[in-house]
Amino acid sequence: MNPIKQTTEGLNRHKLKLMLCDLLVLLAVDLVMLAIYPSEDEHLAWGAVIAQTLLGAASIYGWRTVGGVYRQIWRYGGTLAYMQMILLDIFAGMTYYAVQTLLLPSDFKISFVRAMCIAALNLLGCMTTRFVYQYLYEYDGNRAVSLLRKLTSGVTGITDSPNRQRSGLPGITPKINIAVVGAGRVGVMLAEELTNNPRSAYQPCCFIDIDREKIGRSINGICVLSEAEATQERLMRFPVQEIVFALPQMKAERKKALYDHYMQMGCKIKVYDYPLTQTVENGKRSLREFDIEELLFRQPMEFTDERTMAYYRGKTVLISGGGGSIGSELCRQIAKMHPRRLVILDVYENGAYDIQQELKIAYGVTLSVEVEIASVCDREALEQVFDRYRPQIVLHAAAHKHVPLMEHNCCEAVKNNVFGTLNMVSVSEAFGVEKFTMISTDKAVNPTNVMGATKRMCEMIVQSRADGKTIFSATRFGNVLGSNGSVIPLFKRQIMNGGPVTLTDRRIIRYFMTIPEASQLVLQSGAMARSGELYVLDMGKPVRILELAENMIRLSGYEPYKDINIIETGLRPGEKLYEELLIRTEELDKTENSLIFVERDKPLSRAQIDGKLQILREAIATQDDDAVRDALKRVVPDYHDPEEVNRSAVEAQEMRMAGGSEACAG
Repeated sequence: MNPIKQTTEGLNRHKLKLMLCDLLVLLAVDLVMLAIYPSEDEHLAWGAVIAQTLLGAASIYGWRTVGGVYRQIWRYGGTLAYMQMILLDIFAGMTYYAVQTLLLPSDFKISFVRAMCIAALNLLGCMTTRFVYQYLYEYDGNRAVSLLRKLTSGVTGITDSPNRQRSGLPGITPKINIAVVGAGRVGVMLAEELTNNPRSAYQPCCFIDIDREKIGRSINGICVLSEAEATQERLMRFPVQEIVFALPQMKAERKKALYDHYMQMGCKIKVYDYPLTQTVENGKRSLREFDIEELLFRQPMEFTDERTMAYYRGKTVLISGGGGSIGSELCRQIAKMHPRRLVILDVYENGAYDIQQELKIAYGVTLSVEVEIASVCDREALEQVFDRYRPQIVLHAAAHKHVPLMEHNCCEAVKNNVFGTLNMVSVSEAFGVEKFTMISTDKAVNPTNVMGATKRMCEMIVQSRADGKTIFSATRFGNVLGSNGSVIPLFKRQIMNGGPVTLTDRRIIRYFMTIPEASQLVLQSGAMARSGELYVLDMGKPVRILELAENMIRLSGYEPYKDINIIETGLRPGEKLYEELLIRTEELDKTENSLIFVERDKPLSRAQIDGKLQILREAIATQDDDAVRDALKRVVPDYHDPEEVNRSAVEAQEMRMAGGSEACAG
């Protein structure tokens, strides 16, 4: 048989069954209201009863057919479908009364009240049959419900296999019981979506809310508990296996408090993303694990504004290290600002290729993207690139950044970071670049390692060029979440492998920010730079890495120290327990952005910088890492031994901010 014809016949058969059920309801109502129900004023003969029934059926079926009621799949019927049916039946009732008043003989007529009662009771009966149908289709019940399902299966087509609460039956996956934190619009929509979806793996058991008007009541049969009532004992009665946060605009501090509270109950915690215009670009709903950024429990910061976007619009922008974690995100952010041309410079071809292809897929021919494979240590290659493209803006992100590796490769660290930056600075000046922004790090603040010292030297080089036509600046920020070599991917791999999770020291703390935050900061500070400035960001409170590791283990469904252990491996060469505060507002100058400051640091002259660079050149010529390290200590006055800094860590303000002083004391 033709599939289309078969489908059409199935639809027609379904419509006829539904119309037959509605007709039986109407006949029952008319029988009661017109023949059985006593009335002193209206005594209708059987002919009048039949006429009223035919007229009522014509009015109701007419309006319902026009409104598409019989095309609706009522097993999924929601509020809109029922409201449409109510509205159509109101029109049908009015039509019914008007026609019988105008056309029927006087002894066939009924009063307005009786006509409206017939319409209302018929509507109630039809809605009831649909509600019962939905219930039989969805839910298990007692023996009476099962019997009713069997008796009506010929009409409804429902077998004795409802879609919900069938855990334990062969081939059916048991549902995961969840508690929804937030009985607002988003939480209720989540519960409805999970309840109405037969394929959902989740079963909402209760809401948890702080609204007194909701506590103690129920929403669609799901009770609403207060936070005080949602004890571990109470939740285990359901039993709740996972807790879902359905509060999309919850503050970071509130989210951390709730996370800490419910984590103690041994439940897995998830987040429901509802598509809000401001937050979700693709408009997709998802029930997911906590993101890495959310483990920090801090509000993401937005830096890019219209003025910043206008500055980069229509410009040729060159990004060194454009294939790296920060560099590639800078490419994404710049691409949104409609530059005239984006030049990606990197010595590592794979990263550069990946971001080039990503941008081509996203923007097609509307974005001019060029990739140049070259090292910042090769000045001749840089000159060729600058001569070819004549960039107006340069963002310098190329650098060796891994602290332990640079401790054992001091010569390479100085060659690439210091003299690579010198090449970029000199070539930018020679080719008349408008603005040059170097990306620095919090490890440059009183550095205790080679990488931090080289970055501090780079900052001094950039600041010494404040007297030229090119505007030079540097932007300093903390650890970047998810970047290559960061602690988060390492912890993930270790947890996936069953542990243990390794920490260099349980007391260690760090500042964190997301890759988009870091990139936007670079772009905005670069746009506002005047020359020779060192920009720093107020990054809030530092984070204890031990707490971060414990949270990641719990979110993976394990118990720290029980399922997966956390062990200390000892501080690595050049590593200190804390990175110093990026912001001491009393020592910094404010900018138009309340989160961006300018450090008061008197720049050295070009001659002074040249003297320091000569010391480093002579050290590199020896090919001796120890000699290079000693030279760095000579040219970077605030370069300290990590042991000296770590001994006094207990007194540091940063450790107290992160709650680490107690750990140090212990």
